Amino acid sequence: MNTVRPAKPARFDTCPLEYRHWRLELDGPVATLVMDVDPGGGLRDDYELKLNSYDLGVDIELHDAVERLRFEHPEVRAVVVTGGLDRVFCSGANIQMLAGSTHGHKVNFCKFTNETRNSIEDATAHSGQTWIAAVNGTAAGGGYELALACDEILLVDDRASAVSLPEVPLLGVLPGTGGLTRLVDKRHVRRDLADLFSTRAEGVKGQQAVDWGLVDAIAARSAFNDLVLQRAATRAAASDRPEGVKGIELTPLERTLDGDQIRYPNVAVSIDRELGAANITVHAPDGSQPTTPAELVTSGAGAWLVTAARELDDAILHLRFNETEVGTWILRSEGDIEAVVAADELVGRHGDDWLVREVRLLWARTLKRLDVSARTLVALVEPGTCAAGTLAELVLAADRSFMLEGSWQGSDLPAPTIRLTDANDGWYPMSNGLSRLATRFWGRDEVLDAARTHLGAHLLAQEAVAAEIVTVALDDIDWPDEVRLMLEERNSFSPDALSGMEANYRFVGPETIETKVFARLSAWQNWIFQRPNAVGPDGALRRFGTGSRPAYDRARV
Repeated sequence: MNTVRPAKPARFDTCPLEYRHWRLELDGPVATLVMDVDPGGGLRDDYELKLNSYDLGVDIELHDAVERLRFEHPEVRAVVVTGGLDRVFCSGANIQMLAGSTHGHKVNFCKFTNETRNSIEDATAHSGQTWIAAVNGTAAGGGYELALACDEILLVDDRASAVSLPEVPLLGVLPGTGGLTRLVDKRHVRRDLADLFSTRAEGVKGQQAVDWGLVDAIAARSAFNDLVLQRAATRAAASDRPEGVKGIELTPLERTLDGDQIRYPNVAVSIDRELGAANITVHAPDGSQPTTPAELVTSGAGAWLVTAARELDDAILHLRFNETEVGTWILRSEGDIEAVVAADELVGRHGDDWLVREVRLLWARTLKRLDVSARTLVALVEPGTCAAGTLAELVLAADRSFMLEGSWQGSDLPAPTIRLTDANDGWYPMSNGLSRLATRFWGRDEVLDAARTHLGAHLLAQEAVAAEIVTVALDDIDWPDEVRLMLEERNSFSPDALSGMEANYRFVGPETIETKVFARLSAWQNWIFQRPNAVGPDGALRRFGTGSRPAYDRARV
């Protein structure tokens, strides 16, 4: 029987020179991202990445490529993703990798892959970089889901190449990166056809794939490249990305791991294993920051708005994958409130600039990653905190927030305040399409309107409680005991129950493709990944490729 093996610690910072699985080819306004997976390049040595199957390492490179195309290549207006193997686009997530992974790794892997797919859609929707899937061969499972994340899907018509979602009939699990949702919600495939398609292991090819809405166009192999070039040129011509301007290079992150400490220039993480908690502190900018798009280009990735978001994103991913037993994240900020507000002014004044827009979208994606992390989020607002604008989002994202009344006894630091700005009222929408402020007051428009009257004001603790911005205000006598008791209590609860509870109330209001993927799909897949029908000794994932059929418990639950 296969042994479940943990993945080695994951690192999410990479660059094209280190890619083993992708080639990025640039040709003016069109970039081509070629998936050519190195079979021996897996993160573990108990599987091979055959037939352009992927693991977390492949997806880390894809995530990096998506980010770099947005920031480093303003000239790129259309991105074509295609397969580098003969007659194979992508065969999806590697089954042996899944079968040999811990439950936590499987779930985290699917979540990260989903987030990368969402970033592809975000680039199409908001960055003027339209993604087109040139499906040059078979696209199965996660391979077809990669294509579904693109705005157009072009399929080679060679009587062999098909698109398929074979997870239900072959593996006893669900398409893990939103395939079912995107079929009916994004591509508007009729429900009964989606049902038929998702239970037909061999998939659908040619004109039938067009007729069912599974792809947008087909072409014979001899005419396929011309079709791809024509569609890419058409979509590039409609983009608003500028010509003849410079992007900024996403330089390697500065990160130091020292025991239970992780340090970046702008973010610090300290793990308290007794409490099962990670203290995450984001520091305000130190020194002058860009005030114009031209200055942002000159500052490059060193600008605080860029660097702090990238560092926070990296810290979130590190904790998700490598510190799974640290169940509570304590969110803090530190530094000068006015410095944060001044840095934010770049977005407020120049939000229409392509690069400033990318910075705002980067923060939006990073904060969304925080929202969908299966961790308790606690915000502490203390003397020295700079909870303003962008960094006030950390308070609004929290499941519970504490704010100190006054200051510490004997301290020269002033009492903490919270300063909400326009950044908190729409710059960084959640997966439900609402700001965190609007989400907080969903269905209570009069309270939301009242909160908006405080934009720009410095709210002391009792004022923040009255405005319903924080959960509770405490004086310096009660603070240590109350905060620690809450953290100890949280650490004593079932982590499974907490994950389910938090996911249910974080995304109020409208349901979107993203909320369906991260709530409905994630919940069901999390459950299915633990069921013997999928991962037991006779389950579908374990039996796949052995020639033996799975043995199912036929009881419906």
